[in-house]
Amino acid sequence: MTSTPENDTVRETVRRRYAERALKVLSSDGGGCCTGSACGDPVTANLYSDAQTQLLPQEAVKASLGCGNPTALASLAPGEVVLDLGSGGGIDVLLTAERVGPTGYVYGLDMTDEMLALAERNRQTQGATNVSFLKGHIEAIPLPTESVDVVISNCVINLSADKSQVLREAFRVLKPGGRFAVSDVVVQGSLPASIRQDMESWVGCVAGALEDAEYRRLLAETGFDVIDLEVTRVYDPEQLEEGVGCCGSGCTTALDLEGGRVVSAFVRARKPDAA
Repeated sequence: MTSTPENDTVRETVRRRYAERALKVLSSDGGGCCTGSACGDPVTANLYSDAQTQLLPQEAVKASLGCGNPTALASLAPGEVVLDLGSGGGIDVLLTAERVGPTGYVYGLDMTDEMLALAERNRQTQGATNVSFLKGHIEAIPLPTESVDVVISNCVINLSADKSQVLREAFRVLKPGGRFAVSDVVVQGSLPASIRQDMESWVGCVAGALEDAEYRRLLAETGFDVIDLEVTRVYDPEQLEEGVGCCGSGCTTALDLEGGRVVSAFVRARKPDAA
């Protein structure tokens, strides 16, 4: 990602808030901020089945700030190599590790030291041996070209200020025929400029969300084909105002969507086979 004051501000805002989340979980504070089903957050609530969460360290579950469940929707096979962009506390990495089995491997990439520490602790608790967590930015993935079969992500790409670069990097590390399979917040219609400029909403996955047509266009321009966006959840503006990007009762995102709507979508695409 090109370093500009705007991009650096977005990145630091996201890093700081996710670090705070990880530290609260690491200190056994239960996560603190209003997120997940316990607080009725419309973005993060009820994404995983009880059967899935019961098999995981509870710290991985508490740290989850996703908007979907790519591990349930992606086609994953034993022996595949998978990369999770913005892996946080490791919930999707650990679920994916079970899917690809001992002959597969899963990388989790995150920029936040505190989340990486939490994820590594969860990996050890789980006893997962086919997992590695990497420090870095999703705009500059520290893996070789054509080294993974599947790229997944859960409500993270929308947090980047340079989404085109994220998609180029995902395309680079995928093998020919590899799949892009991410959950993300997407806008249908348009968002007002005031929301786009709100850093609190960036952390809450709203301000940085691409419009669905723009997402498709960027994927195609990057070189992906077989592109599909499947809406998995539609958010009520009043619920978003109460839940997104808010810790405590003293903040508001003042969401007037001006006729647009915010949804979670499962975004699929494929890197073409080699010629």
